Amino acid sequence: MFEPAEQGKDLFLQVGVVLRGGNTREDEVHSSGTLNIVEYSFGKCIEWKPTEDFVLSEDQDPDPEWSLVDTRTSKSHGSSGSPDSLGRSRNVKILLSELRSFRINQGGQQLIFYLKDGTTYVAFFHLVKAETFINSLKTYLHFVKSRMDKNLYLVMNEVSHALNKSFAELDLFQENTSDYVWKFMKNLHNRPYETTLEAFSKLADIWLYKETKRPVEEAVANLLNQSLSIDVSQPHASIGCADEYELLEELGPAITLPPCPPCPRGQPLTQEQWDSFKDPEGRVTDPDIVKDIIFRGGIAPSLRYELWKFLLNYYPWNSTHTKRLEIKRKKTDEYFSMKLQWKMMTPIQENQFSDYRDRKNLIEKDVNRTDRTHPYYAGDNNPHLGQLYDILMTYVMYNFDLGYVQGMNDLLSPILCLMDNEVDAFWCFVGFMEKVSTNFEMDQAGMKAQLCQLHTLLTATEPELAHYLNRHDSGNMFFCFRWLLVLFKREFNALDIMKLWEVMWTDLPCKNFHLLLCAAILDTEKKTLIENQYGFTEILKHINDLSNHIELQWTLSKAEGIYHQLMSVSNELPDRIRVIIGLEPLNKSSRDIELVDETNNDNTTHENPSSSSTGENNADTTNIRFGNNEVSFERGLNLSYM
Repeated sequence: MFEPAEQGKDLFLQVGVVLRGGNTREDEVHSSGTLNIVEYSFGKCIEWKPTEDFVLSEDQDPDPEWSLVDTRTSKSHGSSGSPDSLGRSRNVKILLSELRSFRINQGGQQLIFYLKDGTTYVAFFHLVKAETFINSLKTYLHFVKSRMDKNLYLVMNEVSHALNKSFAELDLFQENTSDYVWKFMKNLHNRPYETTLEAFSKLADIWLYKETKRPVEEAVANLLNQSLSIDVSQPHASIGCADEYELLEELGPAITLPPCPPCPRGQPLTQEQWDSFKDPEGRVTDPDIVKDIIFRGGIAPSLRYELWKFLLNYYPWNSTHTKRLEIKRKKTDEYFSMKLQWKMMTPIQENQFSDYRDRKNLIEKDVNRTDRTHPYYAGDNNPHLGQLYDILMTYVMYNFDLGYVQGMNDLLSPILCLMDNEVDAFWCFVGFMEKVSTNFEMDQAGMKAQLCQLHTLLTATEPELAHYLNRHDSGNMFFCFRWLLVLFKREFNALDIMKLWEVMWTDLPCKNFHLLLCAAILDTEKKTLIENQYGFTEILKHINDLSNHIELQWTLSKAEGIYHQLMSVSNELPDRIRVIIGLEPLNKSSRDIELVDETNNDNTTHENPSSSSTGENNADTTNIRFGNNEVSFERGLNLSYM
């Protein structure tokens, strides 16, 4: 029983509040009293004090309006309320720190307090409504209204309040920020990896747009990192049975790679070259050679409008001029048919279709801030923003299972800028999404697998850096999240990103070349990270600050050199690394490797393996493996991914 000896300071007083006693006898005690907010040296309390007592006998029926739900018999150390030996109610004190949530019922006349230990207190307001008391409570307690239950209020602890405040400042959410924070905190304990990864995917949008101040970014980064601290110093430690991670002993000795060979870049594909590869009817006679030239030097700007349609599967390489005209007519009709579907949707239909409405709201918000410094999208009432919006909305109708996810606007923006045509831009965007759709799927298995594979690559190419990252809470590779999410869109200027993407779309020298690009950049930054003894937050900031300061040609050369380094010792590589760079595993009996191999050789996609992929961690004689029965963390539709 909680009975402080000191005299508290009344902060607020509400008279005319009835409380049902906490005993379980037939003759329950009901009292009218005052509900106060009182400050003590040990904290603030909600305190109820009786002003008059009356006893309901067994044969009395209480007025229904005054019937209150019985409190549970369990008691918190921070509360009291049992009647004394004479049947009189004692004071009830509830520490604010013990309060989990509360509910307002009966038109505002009933207030139910739920404590963290399961205890419930119910009070009935006779003279005024409970909202008066709740409004005063706002000054001393952080709480939010549940979006699922308008009468329920959720109390936030210091961490959840800090997240809520930071996320609110970051303007991440369309509707109720606190609903997401509450869900985040609820899932954090049991599902640390997926819950944290979801938050990072949301924060990636902010790191993309650089709309925040450093203190906010740092605060959120710290909170998220604290939620997922992995102690790799214990080879067999469990990282969370719900997510089924395991730390496995490293198999085999470390790999010694030869020096990185020079890989000079070539010249862009020219009009003369392009014409030489087409027969009289327009078929491309040797697409493999065309792709090799593009990989080596990109495409001349004047040819991108035509070539991108081949690279993004709008046109087949073996199509004739006539066939391409037919495809364009068909695709045009199909596009405007899908566009008409959402254009014809009435307000009543929209109000009854929450999934569609949430995606529409998110698109509206994101389009208005997409590449506004670029001349193509600058200025008020820019018509190209309307085209961007229409394409994204039409994609929702084209692929409603995936819908719209923040980050897609980044991928579409350069395509529309180049094509300057809705239909062409839409179908090129569809082709791009077929390559990277797993980046945006709700379970984020593709993103997790890529992060894990990137760490696996580092154990072979930069073991010292991999070891350092493990020891500094960064082995999860989350600081590379935005690189992978939108394929370096925010790391390079508009011209460089076009060249980089067309190089990657060739799928040369392997489908996971984007991971080799990450390894190349990290190789350049290794000394800075290690010599400055950067921890997770500093690494995240440093990598974020590389935006528009990465030399593309050198990075492409370095990434190709890393590929040749690995290929030169291919027979010594562990199967997990072989699969990443497109080689067959040597040990076909390994179930894990077969799962990864099936994913990487899926002829429908793409660059991103499934969640069955595994990653090695040989710098610390451990590696991180995803379990096969991992259950996806369901994300809100206002994220739609992310």
